[in-house]
Amino acid sequence: MRQHLGSTLEVLGAVSQLTVHWDIQVPKRGLPNVADVEVWVQAALKVAKRRRNTELSIQVLDRAAAQHYNLSYRGRDYATNVLSFPVDLPPQVRTPLIGDLVICAPVVAEEAKAQNKAVRDHFAHLCIHGVLHLLGYDHEVDAEAELMEALEIKALAALSIANPYQ
Repeated sequence: MRQHLGSTLEVLGAVSQLTVHWDIQVPKRGLPNVADVEVWVQAALKVAKRRRNTELSIQVLDRAAAQHYNLSYRGRDYATNVLSFPVDLPPQVRTPLIGDLVICAPVVAEEAKAQNKAVRDHFAHLCIHGVLHLLGYDHEVDAEAELMEALEIKALAALSIANPYQ
């Protein structure tokens, strides 16, 4: 099922257009709806202070497809919760497109259960985490990880979702 969702977002007084291309390749039972996903993306954009128009795609996959992407692009032969693919264009090319996210629904559900979290809350966290990666944030170095986690916690708190790192 593919859905395209567009909305206007006000961030720090600036108005931006958000377009989310939502592509579900697994049974929908237990998955968030596209309106929730849009709110989560907006929360990530707000804490990152992104004021420009933004477009991204989010594909929800099964374990085999997610494992294929993880092996093909990261050399890791297992399904992971979220993969981010930032747009890779020359700086002179102006586009609202920030990239693509691939989320593995079964892994998200398993992690949520193991961590005693609501699946919806864990999905929100991973969506926000992935969007921040698309915006250039990373967690390979401690200082960067602290900043990224702080932004995630702030975005989730705005949605009344508990700190995922506690």
